[in-house]
Amino acid sequence: CLSLERHRLIYLFLLKKTRLFKDKSNVLHIAPEDCLIKIFENFNNIDYTTADLNSPLADIKMDIHKMPFKNNSFQYILCNHVLEHVNDDIKALKEIKRVMKKGGLGIVQVPFYYPIPKETVEDKKIITKSEREKYYGQSDHVRKYGKDYMKRLESVGFKVKSYKPQDLLNNSEIKKYGVLIDEDLYTISI
Repeated sequence: CLSLERHRLIYLFLLKKTRLFKDKSNVLHIAPEDCLIKIFENFNNIDYTTADLNSPLADIKMDIHKMPFKNNSFQYILCNHVLEHVNDDIKALKEIKRVMKKGGLGIVQVPFYYPIPKETVEDKKIITKSEREKYYGQSDHVRKYGKDYMKRLESVGFKVKSYKPQDLLNNSEIKKYGVLIDEDLYTISI
């Protein structure tokens, strides 16, 4: 199915904790993953929009810093492992907030590399692929998120919740679905 642990956790969260698959819903999926696209496209009740700067999988080509959508457009927004790649994550988060409907829900995941720093590490002088690999964990990342991640999300006005896989799944489900027990899921709402 080409899904990773994080994709399965997102799907299971949406299935167990939201009404996305039951009610008429609209979803913006930023940097869409093929394994999730296939799921969402199978539901007639979901108005599903995919968007990305470069991906051929996306319906709309866009820069997350300046999205081409009206205010309060989307009930659900998925943004999985994107913010560590963008020049200004706070500006991107403000755009997500702008296009999210009041009462909507977003899932905004980023990678965490151990040891997790107390504060997010970013330095505009770190530009080479080897430096980025060394300091951020991957050559195309521009920051390494720290334990202040929730505060960064809250800084733009989001209400933030963090879920451990154990909050959503029992031990046999964690094993069955191959979910990592040390990756929390972050939701945002306004």
